[in-house]
Amino acid sequence: MTSFLTTNPREIVLASYRTGAGTLPSTCVHLQNQNQVPLQPGQVAVRNEFMQLTAVMADLMHETPGLPMPAYPLGEPLWGGAVGTVIESTSADLAVGTVVQHMKGWQEESTDDASAFYPVPLEYLPGREYVLNQGVTAYHGMVDVAGVREGDVVFVSGAAGGVGSLAGQIAKARGAAKVIGSAGSAEKVRYLVDELGFDAGINYKDSSVEEQLAELAPEGISVFFDTVGGTQFEAAVQAAAPGARFALCGALAGQINGGNGGHPRLDVMSAIVKQLVILPFSTHHTPDQLAVWVSHYGQWLAEVKIVFPTPSSTAVSTPPLTPWTDSFRAGTGATSWSACTHEAPDPPADCLLHGAADRGAG
Repeated sequence: MTSFLTTNPREIVLASYRTGAGTLPSTCVHLQNQNQVPLQPGQVAVRNEFMQLTAVMADLMHETPGLPMPAYPLGEPLWGGAVGTVIESTSADLAVGTVVQHMKGWQEESTDDASAFYPVPLEYLPGREYVLNQGVTAYHGMVDVAGVREGDVVFVSGAAGGVGSLAGQIAKARGAAKVIGSAGSAEKVRYLVDELGFDAGINYKDSSVEEQLAELAPEGISVFFDTVGGTQFEAAVQAAAPGARFALCGALAGQINGGNGGHPRLDVMSAIVKQLVILPFSTHHTPDQLAVWVSHYGQWLAEVKIVFPTPSSTAVSTPPLTPWTDSFRAGTGATSWSACTHEAPDPPADCLLHGAADRGAG
């Protein structure tokens, strides 16, 4: 069998660690040719078509990211979500032509054991790129951890970001009575309400989040999905109804440009009196988690209970990976951003932004 690696495929690797919030992630990566390795028994080769760009990638470029996942190794490709088509197979489990999802990341072609790739259930989705989102984390946190249900009053911090935007929509699809999201501009608040179907939005830069929550949820919030931390966490404690469930997903107030936002003050007496349930969590994207999310996601898309907006910005270049680096620079150069789904074919390539640099994570 002829080796699939005959076209000099390339990859983006970490060339140096970030040394602080001022180090642009795009300055730390390098474009190089992939090693040409023939397939072993039970392996498949995948030609990648879409790659996912998320905020956490910038954090993983630090030598010690302080997250429940390892730092990117120097000289290795940036791992992350990708979708592609099997172009060669020595496995009975995945045939040539199968569209698959994987975490091998920023490579033009990926080779591994068949178990590292998951078939994309195209029957559920408008397009294969729709599987690249942060819904696994949003669903796990909102459903499995917070247990959102009919009648809940939900507050989502960082609601314009890749995780928060889906978490709020999941709450609505599950029957929440009211979903409130926070964001950092009037434009983002309009986006939450007009495009994503949130019931209300809070511009945390305008006035006190605590005061706005008191007005929007006078009986208190019963679920808080937190991607920000900082003063928004503190405000949610004050706005919480008795027995409220807090799903702690992230601390963007501390992750973006440094700061102490990852260490908010907990009003212990309020938490005790209200018997708050505070549940930090991480998501490991297991096959079961992927399967349950995609099945619900596809159903909700079909029922128009959830939307996945994909406005595009075009990075024109003939070599396939040059627009990858353009997209990486555009995404990671922003002050805050969420998820970018980047199309790899040549030429040209589009970066399909899901609430990315123009809207940001909050």
